[in-house]
Amino acid sequence: MPKLWNETIRAHRAAVRDAILDATAALVAEQGLLSVTMSQIAEKVGIGRATLYKYFPDVEAILLAWHERHVGSHLEQLAGIREQSGDALARLEAVLGEYALIEHKRHASELAALLHRSEHVARAQQHLTDIVRELLSEAAETGDVRNDVAPEELASYCLHALSAAGSMQSEAAVRRLVTVILAGLHPRADSF
Repeated sequence: MPKLWNETIRAHRAAVRDAILDATAALVAEQGLLSVTMSQIAEKVGIGRATLYKYFPDVEAILLAWHERHVGSHLEQLAGIREQSGDALARLEAVLGEYALIEHKRHASELAALLHRSEHVARAQQHLTDIVRELLSEAAETGDVRNDVAPEELASYCLHALSAAGSMQSEAAVRRLVTVILAGLHPRADSF
């Protein structure tokens, strides 16, 4: 087959897959996790059930794929912030602030419980830890972050502390949380 034909087919399949993911997420938001069926998804996308089954075996698989795409876009966003120009401390602050807002907007639900036990979440968490650890190492080298604690431990501290953003009542409270976390990273002349 010509290359253009293969690319067209690949683009079509990607578009159908994205439509399936988006339709499923919309239906779950409207009706709840347990109410959505493969027939409803196929109808909303405008494809036959047989076609839908060529892409995914069940609703749970669709939701896991949707979540993986969603998490991947967050990681790309955070990695993009890490790669921006500027000093490491400013980029670290931007990454922590953005991640805190992501945590703040995440909703605890039966859907979250289903999606957060999958393998891609562990990989994403490791990728996020690596982003923060790299920035912490860079900032420690310039003296902007304490160097008496290993960057791996500081990354764990930051990410665990940022999980509290999910229970904050406002974005202002989330920003204050990030400020407190950053204060804990400040180099200290005296040791405890």
